[in-house]
Amino acid sequence: MTIDLTSLAASLRNNRGINGKQDIAAVAASLGLSPDMPVPVGDDCAVIAADDGHLLFAIEGFMNEFVARDPWFAGWCGVMVNVSDVAAMGGRPVAVVDAVWADGEEGAAPVLAGLRAAARAYGVPIVGGHTNVRTDRGQLSVAILGCADKLLTSFDARPGDILIAAIDLRGRYREPFSNWEAATDAPPARLRADLEILPALAEAGLAHAAKDISQGGIVGTTIMLAECSGVGIDIDLGAVPLPPHVPMERWLTTFPSFGYLIAATPADAQAVVDRFAERDIAAAAVGSFNASREVAISLKGRREVIRNHAAQPLLGLSRQEAAA
Repeated sequence: MTIDLTSLAASLRNNRGINGKQDIAAVAASLGLSPDMPVPVGDDCAVIAADDGHLLFAIEGFMNEFVARDPWFAGWCGVMVNVSDVAAMGGRPVAVVDAVWADGEEGAAPVLAGLRAAARAYGVPIVGGHTNVRTDRGQLSVAILGCADKLLTSFDARPGDILIAAIDLRGRYREPFSNWEAATDAPPARLRADLEILPALAEAGLAHAAKDISQGGIVGTTIMLAECSGVGIDIDLGAVPLPPHVPMERWLTTFPSFGYLIAATPADAQAVVDRFAERDIAAAAVGSFNASREVAISLKGRREVIRNHAAQPLLGLSRQEAAA
């Protein structure tokens, strides 16, 4: 595969999915949220300390276009992306609630069917929510409660750590969106066991920072992880797990149904990769953390900076920058 690194970098800098994350900064500022709070804001889940560990809260809302175009899969994703957020923080899901808007019961039916199918597959009960079937369009939001004994966060990666990407490549694109779908036809027992890898890594002390690969893909998620931890990250494109015949440019901004970025020490990196490999999930050391504030891609000795988050914040939620 021939890659024009300069053109690729320019495309990534202007990517809508990545730059759309800038909206978070304005909302966080309006709410008075910051990373220097007792529980830093900017992670995949909000964290509340509990007597026996941590409670995890997350919520996902979905684009109207997505709900209209693929309502069953939108419902499925309502559960899937939330359990992924919980797992990324070393947690296990407890229950979800949903808010569904639709034009009549028939409009709500496929969304609800997708929600129910995913809840069964992942073994997470739907325990309530909000319903309005007297609106002019379909909309969906789903929230989750989880728990964790030991946290993985976006704020604890350190210079010298190894960046590991773990992605289930046993899937396909669900066109026309850049969603890599590797879950709806997978055995439920496998889905649940795969999610257990993340809390197991946290509890074994093999990883100390993680983030699930979400909208914005590998590169967008890397920028968010780097900014929250106040570090730089170099990504080696030659090491990135990549499905056959998928262009690198599209893959780097793809939203996979199972995909995580993990920070581990050099001594623990191979053990982390092995945990995923044991379950036939593609995983590799794809980069390294450094003391700069640059996120860059490299290939065969060439390097292109995608973003310097100190000069151009994406989330505005770097703990180090807030402390300074």
